[in-house]
Amino acid sequence: MTMKFSEAVCEKLGFYVYRLIDPRNAATFYIGKGKGNRLFAHINDELTNADLEKDQDSASEKINRIRQIRNDGFKVLHIIHRHGMDEYTALEVEAALIDLTPGLSNVIGGHGSNDRGPIRAEQVEQLYDAPEAVFQHKVILININASRNERELYDAVRYAWRLSAVRARLADYVLATSRGLIVGAFIADNWIESSGEKFAGFPAVEGRWGFVGRRAPDEIQQLYVGKRVPTDYYKKGASNPIKYSF
Repeated sequence: MTMKFSEAVCEKLGFYVYRLIDPRNAATFYIGKGKGNRLFAHINDELTNADLEKDQDSASEKINRIRQIRNDGFKVLHIIHRHGMDEYTALEVEAALIDLTPGLSNVIGGHGSNDRGPIRAEQVEQLYDAPEAVFQHKVILININASRNERELYDAVRYAWRLSAVRARLADYVLATSRGLIVGAFIADNWIESSGEKFAGFPAVEGRWGFVGRRAPDEIQQLYVGKRVPTDYYKKGASNPIKYSF
């Protein structure tokens, strides 16, 4: 049976933020925002082709989870976390919940999470006091979860991204960024499809790319690391972790 709200209820709800919960373990596995009957689109198989193309990995993992719940004889629990909001407020609430909740099938982060997401208190002054980077080379900026271990930082930035390998190969350097701050600089010697056994120790991810490379020279580290990503590289509502200087 298709689940849906009446038109009257939809009108009163306005924009809302919702969670999909697995009743088998009470785990939230997806967070979204919408209006009308968007909440039920996932279980009613109403996702449009545009939705699938925008977030194909997320849609696949989410739908598989829903099917598993159904096959085990349960129903997905739907929780509306906040309602009666305008769209911008709903985007902010959605982003905060995504940042707070581990293990989601959301592949794309929430609105503004790349530059305004969780940050340690001691990092705030560093971020806003840091000078803005001036790019003197062709660089790719890749937003990652921050790590202070250089080996972990290298692994975090090099795998696995949805991008144009042709364009990526034109870059002089790859800059790892976290919350708007450049935290590492690397040279990509070779961009490789992230599938099969080409990256030992990493899971295969179809349709994405990673690189094999090395730490950039000290003069490049000094030029970029610790600097802020220029504000021109942020578009309102953008959630793509990949940015180019060229």
